[in-house]
Amino acid sequence: KLPPGEVPAWRTRVQYAVDADGNAGLRRHRSHEVEPIEHCMIAAPGVSELGIEDRDWSGMASVDAIAATGSQDRMVILEPRPGARLPLVELDRPVSVMRVEEHDGGIHRVHGRAFVRERADGRTYRVGSGGFWQVHPQAADTLVKAVMQGLLPRKGDMALDLYCGVGLFAGALADRLGDKGAVLGIESGKRAVEDARHNLAGFERVRIEQGKVEAVLPRTGITEVDLIVLDPPRAGAGKKTVEHLSSLGARKIAYVACDPAALARDLAYFRDGGYRVRTLRSFDLFPMTHHVECVVILEPVAKGL
Repeated sequence: KLPPGEVPAWRTRVQYAVDADGNAGLRRHRSHEVEPIEHCMIAAPGVSELGIEDRDWSGMASVDAIAATGSQDRMVILEPRPGARLPLVELDRPVSVMRVEEHDGGIHRVHGRAFVRERADGRTYRVGSGGFWQVHPQAADTLVKAVMQGLLPRKGDMALDLYCGVGLFAGALADRLGDKGAVLGIESGKRAVEDARHNLAGFERVRIEQGKVEAVLPRTGITEVDLIVLDPPRAGAGKKTVEHLSSLGARKIAYVACDPAALARDLAYFRDGGYRVRTLRSFDLFPMTHHVECVVILEPVAKGL
């Protein structure tokens, strides 16, 4: 518990907006106006130590700061205003520098590694070019533990990891399923798929496919699985995908959700597909905000009930 007046410094990824004078700050609530700041109170120490707020960022539209929790890797992602050149980046700690390209919105390496190394469940994961990783330093381990406790994987199980990102849950499953188990991950982001394949290269029976879940899953020809993990974006999985998943006969399904409304809608679809909620846990992974992360474990409704 923190002393009165102190707030948790938890956010390992902070996007600073830049005003017309080159000052780093944050946008005011429901506004495009930038409020320059001297210190982001909820920024993790690894972000604060970079000294972003003390520099002149003239010509930049935004500066993203990333402080990996599984290593000492630090990265800044600069988005220049149209026609502006990148500044010489000299911060208080060594960093990799990336640039958001004006013509395609892609992120390209300027200096250092094009990824940061994160760690969870005893494994190291490469996360490239500002790709998705939970922003709370304890979130990845917390979610893996909740999902694995809920699924109770068995040796030899066949599992799906949908919207798998860089392979966090696929790696945790593969560790527990043994040599005869298998995991199929599906992810739409090209860079995330590259990272997932790199991160899980040591597992012969793990396969990562690129594309949207609703398009790729039917093409796999899979008709039966033992376990399913899905961690969809804020919009949720949707009716068509839930109906498909409900038809695969999974012993247990773990649904990781960042939006309670989308989760409630999809749980109704799972109910219609013959599944019920076994447990629902919520986690305060975004302190000082109204957001929560939920982990729901679903199981088939017993026949006759």
